[in-house]
Amino acid sequence: MLTVEKIGGTSMSQFGDCLNNIIIGNRKGNELYNRIFVVSAYNNVTNRLLENKKTGEPGVYSKFLNNEDYELALDELCDKLFLINKGFESIGLNVPEAGRFISFRIDQAKTYLSSMYKVLTSGYVEQTNLYLAAREILASLGETHSAWNTVNILNNNGINATFIDLCGFDGNEALTIDERIQKAFRDVNFSKTLCAATGYTKGTEGIMRAFDRGYSEITFSKIAVEVKADEAIIHKEYHLSSADPKIVGVEKSIPVGKTSYIIADQLADVGMEAIHPKAAKPLELAGIKIRIKNTFEPEHQGTVISKDYISPEPKIEIVSGTDKVIAFEVHDPLMVGEVGYDLKIMEIMKAYHVSYILKSTNANSITMVVNDKPHVHEMLDELRKKVYQLTVHPAAVVCAMGTNIAHPGFLYRATKALYEKGINIECFGQSLKQVNMQFVIARDRYADAVISLNDVLCIDNHI
Repeated sequence: MLTVEKIGGTSMSQFGDCLNNIIIGNRKGNELYNRIFVVSAYNNVTNRLLENKKTGEPGVYSKFLNNEDYELALDELCDKLFLINKGFESIGLNVPEAGRFISFRIDQAKTYLSSMYKVLTSGYVEQTNLYLAAREILASLGETHSAWNTVNILNNNGINATFIDLCGFDGNEALTIDERIQKAFRDVNFSKTLCAATGYTKGTEGIMRAFDRGYSEITFSKIAVEVKADEAIIHKEYHLSSADPKIVGVEKSIPVGKTSYIIADQLADVGMEAIHPKAAKPLELAGIKIRIKNTFEPEHQGTVISKDYISPEPKIEIVSGTDKVIAFEVHDPLMVGEVGYDLKIMEIMKAYHVSYILKSTNANSITMVVNDKPHVHEMLDELRKKVYQLTVHPAAVVCAMGTNIAHPGFLYRATKALYEKGINIECFGQSLKQVNMQFVIARDRYADAVISLNDVLCIDNHI
């Protein structure tokens, strides 16, 4: 059985646990092989290289954009990477050798960036593409660092391991992402070596241009499809659970066990990704199941996501959502009976690259829920000029999801649970597919709603 397995940044930062729980565990001899590990950068390294994904705090990339001393910033980052290396000495990392490797790779990056800067200042080229290329170069450093270290540690622990460097620093071939992956794995005997691949892949199309910070899951997905993996496994620091344990508590956060790609899509739509949706689709089409496992509970089977799974019993599998959305309503007395009124709304949203999570209508009002991001506010300013009346307010959306919930009673129990907590439902959405009930509520009641729905719908999960 050949598996492709992704290890996230938080887990990678605790690599001793990864080594004992994921890579070695109870395996011996040949049982260690027929596995490909796709590794993320250590925790916060990509944030320092690019920008903090949550807070927006700028990293080295901002220094390059603003003509500041990005080389000094890279040197400071290199010192932090040396400290990370030192923490893995006790589990087998050759620290001097690891230091030489990442120093050399950072020097290579400086050379590329310096050349780019000279071209930029010449005024002969369009800036955007070079800035995107610089972003790609910087992003690759984190995964290069962690993947090389992984292989060094494994080899020093008596495990034959191969470094699959997909970053393209050592060659000038103009390969697409798929071509680079195909070439890298073409002659590998998976039964004899354990592969550790960089989560970043260089390609002519630019993996970050298409997928931005979700690139490591795209690499993971493309590798699994290329090698025809029997299963794709994602190792996280938590289970895919009935609700966020940080909100409901670990004891009330139940591992899901089994669900479908449809439910994974619902989670991604509200920003709570089990896997990046563009990474999930190739796996789904190839018929490859995804297994999400908790790094720190290796004996647990985790949760399997498959194409055709439907729960044998009616139940809510996951309560999720986000408290970082905006609900806006367009009202117009002349809307009633007018065909295609919402077309002008959608054209403005498309121009600003804004998609909606939920849409609900009546005779003369259209309500949409969108992620709360800076460009959304720009879109709303434009929309306000074009419609009769626009109402905007911050909100939260809480969702109750399941593969088998098209039965009487679920909506009643959910709304009753929210009513009993004094939570008003400001808007509601559910399609005919009936896999996701979406409740728009006041932003400050989000946690209360998740706790209430998890208690009523998941802890006691039968109608």
